[in-house]
Amino acid sequence: MSNEGNKKQFWKRNAKVPGSLIKAGNRLPPATPGKPKKATTFQEFESITSDAWDVGDDDDELLAMAAKNLNIEVVMETANKVIENHSKQQERQRQDEATELEQTEEDTQEEVAEGEDGDGDEKEDEEEEEEEELGRLGEGDVTSPEVSFASQSSPYADGRLVKSKSEAPIGSPKDAAGEHAGLHRQRSLPHRPPVIPLVARMADQNTSGTPAMTEREASRLDKFKQLLAGPNTELDELRKLSWSGIPRQVRPITWKLLSGYLPANAERRESVLQRKRQEYFGFIQQYYDSRNDENHQDTYRQIHIDIPRTNPLIPLFQQASVQEIFERILFIWAIRHPASGYVQGINDLVTPFFVVYVFEYIEEEVENFDVSSLQEEALRNIEADSFWCMSKLLDGIQDNYTFAQPGIQKKVKALEELVSRIDESVHRHMQQYEVEYLQFAFRWMNNLLMRELPLRCTIRLWDTYQAEPEGFSHFHLYVCAAFLVRWRKEILEEGDFQGLMILLQNLPTMHWGNEEVSVLLAEAYRLKFAFADAPNHYKR
Repeated sequence: MSNEGNKKQFWKRNAKVPGSLIKAGNRLPPATPGKPKKATTFQEFESITSDAWDVGDDDDELLAMAAKNLNIEVVMETANKVIENHSKQQERQRQDEATELEQTEEDTQEEVAEGEDGDGDEKEDEEEEEEEELGRLGEGDVTSPEVSFASQSSPYADGRLVKSKSEAPIGSPKDAAGEHAGLHRQRSLPHRPPVIPLVARMADQNTSGTPAMTEREASRLDKFKQLLAGPNTELDELRKLSWSGIPRQVRPITWKLLSGYLPANAERRESVLQRKRQEYFGFIQQYYDSRNDENHQDTYRQIHIDIPRTNPLIPLFQQASVQEIFERILFIWAIRHPASGYVQGINDLVTPFFVVYVFEYIEEEVENFDVSSLQEEALRNIEADSFWCMSKLLDGIQDNYTFAQPGIQKKVKALEELVSRIDESVHRHMQQYEVEYLQFAFRWMNNLLMRELPLRCTIRLWDTYQAEPEGFSHFHLYVCAAFLVRWRKEILEEGDFQGLMILLQNLPTMHWGNEEVSVLLAEAYRLKFAFADAPNHYKR
């Protein structure tokens, strides 16, 4: 009781905490002109936590605390530690850049000096020609305006005059400064590879054509292998370790364990796999031939129409054998769940499982992989495993797909109330132009953001969803809120309904990778923690 009382007092006395209620009549004082109140934005949070998942094992410590009932002292201590680590890393980066810049300047000066020694005679000839030209342009104190401007703005130590920047000699100090400025700008921008695969993750690959794993990635992989090698896997420890991402090499077995498809006991896993795979293909023999029956043909027709629309930009999913696998999975699931049946959007939920379980049998990239090169047994295993894991996922969110989809309606309403608390400017901007949350967020809930993010990002996102309690049904709400506020600048710049809808349905995430998803998840976790003990945060 004392802990609950302390929490309630904390939310009441701390007016800056997101979700704290403002009673009617208690208005905030007007902002002082010239000193507008600075709101905490997602971009600011991103800037101070961009390295939160990259410094040593601090992320493991943070994630270990996620499962506990944290107090404010613990949170502040962790936040200060993250900011301190970030500051140290930034300072080291600035020192390295300054040292490299000084070295580049010294090299440039040496090259200029060598050039001056070698071209002395040429410079004398140029000076004589320029003096003759000046004599033709004017006599006495009368000087051409163009020449006067050049002589005042860009004189050189050797007496030459440059009329415009385009005429500056190569290797001049001005050129060197421009190159240094461009180099500095390039370093300040996030690195983007010229081609980013749509499916494969960028940070955990160690195959041909990809960079070797870092020391930290290798260490995390070892932790996973040690945990999975035991006779009974500690699922709580596996969840904590998986929250910040799962290495590709162990993702298939980890997903099967976290979804509840496989038991924690290692000795029982093989027998469970064999039994469940045989059970699935028993369903195929029993039900699949009925797809053309009158009472099932509408379901099968809709599935048959939706399958080619599933990730149309990825060649893997346009292969006939892959589409047949998806048709069987979706049809059998629909037959076995008559309360909801098949609903558009469920077809997307198969793809992450299918890709992850294909990686269990190949090492190369999966985008253009020809699945017909796999053995028939491997394909059957991938199909059955994908079916059962998708079924486990849908068991937790089936009210999203029953008649009238009440689960989605409820979640969209909760999202609207949550955003009105965490970013009132964005919420009012939507209201001003009559944008209903249901018009864009329905797809976010129905497809679990799969239409908004590249598939590689969805797989990384699902690592955390699998590790988070009620990840797909509850934590996803906070991810959607963080995702919306992430685009506050772009949203506030749009000045009409059409512009807002085009933006919200085509958010620029094609080049997103693990770093962006990690920051998104960190913000979602912050929101979840902020509102965990505020049961009235959805109420006005």
